[in-house]
Amino acid sequence: MAFLGSAVRRVASAVRPPLSPLCRTRARSYSSTPTQEKSVPYETTLKQEDGVTSGPTKPLPRSADVVVIGGGSLGCQTVYHLAKMGLTNVVLLERDRLTAGTTWHTAGLLWQLRPSDVEVELLAHTRNVISKDLEEETGLHTGWIQNGGLFIASNKQRLDEYKRLMSLGKVYGIESHVLSPAETKDLYPLMNVDDLYGTLYVPKDGTMDPAGTCTTLSRAASARGAKVIENCPVTGITVRADDLGVKRVRAVETPHGTIETPCVVNCAGVWATKLGEMAGVRVPLVAMHHAYVVTERIEGIQNMPNVRDHDASVYLRLQGDALSVGGYEQNPIFWDEFAFIPNLEQTGIKSTVCGPGTRTHARMMLGGGCGRELAHWIIHGRPEKDMYGYDIRRFHNSLTDNKRWIRERSHESYAKNYSVVFPFDEPLASRNMRKDPFHQVLTEHGCVFQERHGWERPGWFNKDGPAPVKDYDYYGAYDSQKNVNYKYNELLGKEYTFDFPPHHDVIKSECLSCRHGVAVFDMSYFGKFYLTGPDAKKAADWLFTADVNKNPGSTVYTCMLNKRGGAEADLTVSRLEPGAAILPLAPESNGDAYYLAIGGGVAEHNWNHIRTVLQDQGFRCQLTDHSEDMGMISIQGPKSREVLQEVLDTDLSNESFPFSTHKVVNAAGHQVRTRTHTHTHTHTHARTHTFAWCLKTFQY
Repeated sequence: MAFLGSAVRRVASAVRPPLSPLCRTRARSYSSTPTQEKSVPYETTLKQEDGVTSGPTKPLPRSADVVVIGGGSLGCQTVYHLAKMGLTNVVLLERDRLTAGTTWHTAGLLWQLRPSDVEVELLAHTRNVISKDLEEETGLHTGWIQNGGLFIASNKQRLDEYKRLMSLGKVYGIESHVLSPAETKDLYPLMNVDDLYGTLYVPKDGTMDPAGTCTTLSRAASARGAKVIENCPVTGITVRADDLGVKRVRAVETPHGTIETPCVVNCAGVWATKLGEMAGVRVPLVAMHHAYVVTERIEGIQNMPNVRDHDASVYLRLQGDALSVGGYEQNPIFWDEFAFIPNLEQTGIKSTVCGPGTRTHARMMLGGGCGRELAHWIIHGRPEKDMYGYDIRRFHNSLTDNKRWIRERSHESYAKNYSVVFPFDEPLASRNMRKDPFHQVLTEHGCVFQERHGWERPGWFNKDGPAPVKDYDYYGAYDSQKNVNYKYNELLGKEYTFDFPPHHDVIKSECLSCRHGVAVFDMSYFGKFYLTGPDAKKAADWLFTADVNKNPGSTVYTCMLNKRGGAEADLTVSRLEPGAAILPLAPESNGDAYYLAIGGGVAEHNWNHIRTVLQDQGFRCQLTDHSEDMGMISIQGPKSREVLQEVLDTDLSNESFPFSTHKVVNAAGHQVRTRTHTHTHTHTHARTHTFAWCLKTFQY
């Protein structure tokens, strides 16, 4: 627990002077209860498979509209919001007791400001539920303590980040103040401010009580008709194929009976992967030990705000007249086996609490917002907010059961949990998972790659030579040899700024070359799908906003919409000639067939959207993915036609190869599918036309 040293240096004994006027802008509610030893809610938590000692707390119903599995924070929030939205035939199943999994040992901190506007909204809803709604509905206190929150900045970049957070907070009406070291000392007299650059103070941040919150949520849900059943582990999920061959959930199995249901919500925390396997769903999740210590009584600590020192990677949570101190280290212990009890051992401090934590977005402070969005998703088919960052479909299916990818990405997420969120940052973990045919040659020419959807995508070109991405070194943890002379990492470090990055002039040069001459874009990370089958035309009419049923050989730029009329994606759809398969350039088709080119970062999401439409509408179609089989390059600029005419064996004149058409031709001895597009740019009073050509090749 290296974070302890940072915490000790940060908090020093001092006499408390009066607060400055700035720091007394709001009345605050605090707990003055003497410190109690952290109570483990049940004698056995994270219990063994055979640890069931009693039957369920309520009889199981024969059926339910929704079964939520897991009685932690997110499970309780989800069942509460489902019931509140009117879906009352809902059951929550908990294998032991509420919060007995990972929720019991959470610190329960709620910070209102985050770098994402969506997360700020989710946090605001959680706070409203915990601090106001539940108490009004049930008359019970959830244990919420509004003692404020304080972010520590030890350098200018960190303070700049806090100022950005404060600006974002103003949009949502969140009170916050940037304080000088002296003002910070007035607010928190015990703090050592000698090395501070400044702080960000949010008066209405606070602390949640896991047990009190989940108990109150379950009572509120039960009062609306939902059933919360404890001591009822799930042993299986029945999945059957319907008449169209689509696999659908049918029932949840337990040792005490089966509940028929069309919908299961996986809120099982560290057991989410195991539960997903029961339904044939791969959940990319790994748990790690997370520990915090509870100090002895500290004189004068009462009523102080919670503290986050991001640069020291430590948090200080007020616990009566003591502190809970935790942090995020670069060498967390992976929790590979869950079949044992988290330890609660007495130390010279007061106590040490250690339990598993998963690197997911939906932590307790986001639980209220996520629970509401999940409930809305279940009832209405989609969330109200942009929840793409929480959607499992943001991961490509080839990665969700890749142990190396999961382990490396989870570690880096944990190790960088408190890092400044810069706009140009890229992960070092789980790289080189998906590489296109041009990866090696681009690397040799100095390409600085970005990671998107598992793909290595060209970002910009380093004039000083190659900067390849190396294998992940876990930042030197676990006796791993840290990468030396790592040019790619050095270039990333130079991009850690909120200003224009150092390579901004390189990008300017590349843009001007495209604008006035010609440039080649490697777009191989794009999704490349074929839509075929007897109902392909009906499906295309349903899916796409534009009329894509033009003559074979045509290409149409169009959108896909969702049920609410919102834009799901933009893409190009090319109608193909029927005929024998020339894979991967053309599928076998006796009728209508379409080639879809979709942005790589959302390819998996769009794939699932199309599949869902085909299933729900009963279209007899096949959707096949050839993204890994083909590369894609786009030649753009006023001189693109001149360059391509030297390579292709076909006439590229407007008459022979009109706008928005495509055909299979030869390029340097290889068959490629070529499409034309026209992009018009206006510069002063002149107008130029840029011809974009996409070549597909399956050479690796």
